[in-house]
Amino acid sequence: MGALAAAMRRSERDTPMRPDPSVTLKDVAAAAGVHPATASRALNPQTRLLVSPGTARRILAVADSLGYRPNAVARSLRTRRSHTVGVLIPDLKNPLFPPIVRGIEDRLAEDGYVALIGNTDSDDERERLVFDLMRARHVDGFVMATAHLRSRLLAEAAAARIPVVLVNRHAEGYGFPAVSVDNERGIALAVAHLAALGHRRIAHIAGPQDVSTGLSRYRGFCTAMAAHGIPVDPALVVRAFAYSIEEGDRCCRELLTAGPGCTAVVAGNDMLAVGCYTALEALGRECPAEISVVGFNDMPFIDKLRPPLTSVSFPHYQVGTEAGRLVLGQIGARNERPEVLYLPPELKVRGSTAPPPQ
Repeated sequence: MGALAAAMRRSERDTPMRPDPSVTLKDVAAAAGVHPATASRALNPQTRLLVSPGTARRILAVADSLGYRPNAVARSLRTRRSHTVGVLIPDLKNPLFPPIVRGIEDRLAEDGYVALIGNTDSDDERERLVFDLMRARHVDGFVMATAHLRSRLLAEAAAARIPVVLVNRHAEGYGFPAVSVDNERGIALAVAHLAALGHRRIAHIAGPQDVSTGLSRYRGFCTAMAAHGIPVDPALVVRAFAYSIEEGDRCCRELLTAGPGCTAVVAGNDMLAVGCYTALEALGRECPAEISVVGFNDMPFIDKLRPPLTSVSFPHYQVGTEAGRLVLGQIGARNERPEVLYLPPELKVRGSTAPPPQ
């Protein structure tokens, strides 16, 4: 009882010791005068209710005073759970992803999980490497913002029954849950806004067509143009190879120098739209006096551009929290029916759009 009394005195002084890796669960149990199994249940938030409140408080006080920290590796060997989730992001430089990742982390934390973040640079080989390394570390599941429409990696993950949730992407045929924005509806809002301003020569810088965002936004553009009685001129559609400022610059220069003029550009995402700004400045064209520009994603700080960018917005943080919820559901019940969520978009009208020049 001497160790227990000393532990309780230290706890009363609110001076917990620093973590001591040499202290074991058996040490805590001995100091608290309980069986190690009881100590284990009290120290695990998910099983603490199985221990009387007074005993649980005593065990927690002893553990804190002795500097005990649970051995996550040992626990994962017992439970076959590491309480970690791999999160694969195509480009950490893209401001779209930090609020999504924060939403994932916050939702996972509610259930005692942490996220391991991996950047793939939109490279298939790097994606495979990061995925395999995370699997070797026994992550319990994955949230992937890197999925292509056709993916050997996804096919293998589906065959192996690995819990996977797709975020900001969708890929049919693999049976994975997904959460994204309604891309076609978002582009329709952009086209409707420009049409209402009087634009008829509307161009589109499409995202990569091997990912769902690029393909669905391109399809949404064509459908929305038809709905407003505006023909899609093939010369005014350019496909980007990546969602990057450099590709937006290249595509916008191609639109402005190789074919009939346009008065507005709907970009496949905000990074491409920022590239349009670069091209317009280099070519001496004014936005929106000569050419209006609309982006997609409403990235943080996009309203600080000059002019502030009109963009299709959706709740980034909520996309992350929903993805976290879905992957926890997959981990807890692997036969759970896949859920696909499309969050509603909203157009944020700012200074980059105006009526076409007369």
